[in-house]
Amino acid sequence: MVTFLLERTAPLPRAETWRRLTEWPRHGDVVPLTRVTVLTPGPTREGTVFVARTGVGPFGFDDRMEVVAWHPPTDTEPGFCRLEKRGRVVTGWAEIEVGPGPGGRSRVVWREELGFRFLPGFLDSVVRGTARYVFGRAVNRLLRRA
Repeated sequence: MVTFLLERTAPLPRAETWRRLTEWPRHGDVVPLTRVTVLTPGPTREGTVFVARTGVGPFGFDDRMEVVAWHPPTDTEPGFCRLEKRGRVVTGWAEIEVGPGPGGRSRVVWREELGFRFLPGFLDSVVRGTARYVFGRAVNRLLRRA
């Protein structure tokens, strides 16, 4: 199990930053070989479940997630979302926080604990580096694309 933290600022209002990061199917547009399917009717709220399927054809794995905390940003409070990973292969959680940043920008903090069942612990440094790279690129792309 590895943990990592990403921090970004975006020249966007908090509500738009939040929207770009929490429209779950968009994640499939920016993460290679991944498709995201929301299993519960919208809008997103506590209890929303979605699956990120990563792979090619029959070779891949599902990352099933449930939203367990959902607090969109307001004029006075930062936004906060917590996802619990409930898959057979991928475990852990992710937290997304969107608050005020410098110069009228939005500040994003993405925290994640990520584990893969059956993967030995000596590979944690490889998983951490790969996850930071992949998720960092995904967050950057999500923030750039309307």
